[in-house]
Amino acid sequence: MLTTLKNAFKIKDIRDKIIFTFLMLIVVRFGCELPVPGINGDFIKNFFESQTGDAFNFLDIFTGGSFTNMSLFALNITPYITSSIIMQLLTIAIPKLEEMQKEGEDGRKKIAAITRYVTVGLALIESSTMAIGFGNQGLLDEYSALNVIMVIAALTAGSAFLMWIGERITENGIGNGISIVLVINIVSRVPQDFVQLYTQFMKGKAVAVATIAGIVIVAVVLLTVVLVIVLYGGERRIPVQYAKKVVGRKMVGGQSTSIPLKVNTAGVIPIIFASSLMQLPVVICSFLNTSGTGVGAIILKMLNSSNWCKKGDPLSSVGLLVYILLVIFFAYFYTSITFNPLEIANNMKKQGGFIPGIRPGKPTSEYLTKILNYVIFIGAVGLIIVAVIPIFFNGAFGAQVSFGGTSLIIIVGVVLETLKQVESQMLVRNYKGFLND
Repeated sequence: MLTTLKNAFKIKDIRDKIIFTFLMLIVVRFGCELPVPGINGDFIKNFFESQTGDAFNFLDIFTGGSFTNMSLFALNITPYITSSIIMQLLTIAIPKLEEMQKEGEDGRKKIAAITRYVTVGLALIESSTMAIGFGNQGLLDEYSALNVIMVIAALTAGSAFLMWIGERITENGIGNGISIVLVINIVSRVPQDFVQLYTQFMKGKAVAVATIAGIVIVAVVLLTVVLVIVLYGGERRIPVQYAKKVVGRKMVGGQSTSIPLKVNTAGVIPIIFASSLMQLPVVICSFLNTSGTGVGAIILKMLNSSNWCKKGDPLSSVGLLVYILLVIFFAYFYTSITFNPLEIANNMKKQGGFIPGIRPGKPTSEYLTKILNYVIFIGAVGLIIVAVIPIFFNGAFGAQVSFGGTSLIIIVGVVLETLKQVESQMLVRNYKGFLND
């Protein structure tokens, strides 16, 4: 990785792109610390300190702490992420959007434009909910229509501006801009987490105890990172053979290739969906300033991940089982709408391709479905292991950190994809230089 970056800085075009990306990320972090006018900072601080669970922890990780600080970028790019997921689902459900997606670059531009509008709409709804819902509880220094409108405008504009920065990074910088903004937000919390771990498990302890604790912390983090890398890079390759055919006077075709099925076919989406669904009732109750009573209180406690894996409270860990089932369900569900074995089988048949030992058409589709189901299950199990490791240490030892399984999967995935893009641009640059010579 260091060698790739070192070589990249030797090429002016790539060096300029890296510097541009770095400068944009500085703007992002500056905006995350810039407070919204008219906000009562003490209210926000006291409100989140009063939360016994981690209802807002998931959102705060994605926003790099700007949500709990209620800064200009408090909503960050979460509306854009939600909008992108909604558009992916609607593309499958609405034939018109599916046609746009198949139109090539023009269709993708139209979908991107719709995604921007949906993002602004979601940001407007979320900022209105926060300004009105928290405003009458003490969020605003003065609860008036003018102040509410000002906060809504500031938060919506901040989210739209971040979306614009992400798109500029994609066009003029290195990698996927939105993903890089998300990663820098997550990484910004890591130093604080390590300080917290040091204070909790090592500071003031005997040298032997502190050393063992340090080794365990480093080992757990490294183990999780390795698991994420293996999970991200693992794939099942299905061999495909193309029959020879005569075109004019030439015999073409006959080459062998493969269909790569990633082990983690759905990426981090199943964890995001499952976590969001589990935390939604907790977040709603927090907004309504209620913790429920009777059975409702027990259910809310089960849904809160901060109560899982605690030694003296096994009943709350039932929520972890629900979480695991949701991850598996969303892994299958999301893959089913993004990967169509029947369409692939039909395309292979039209192009004269076949899987050795499997007849073209429906048998090929059934074979791909069977293999895909195995791969999805293995990927879902891997996701669960990576996600449960920090949850277990949080419940058993109180080691609450932001760089959990979801965060590490995002960080590793984006870093590897960005390095691939740098290497590909360097390769293209070398080819151009070779041709010019």
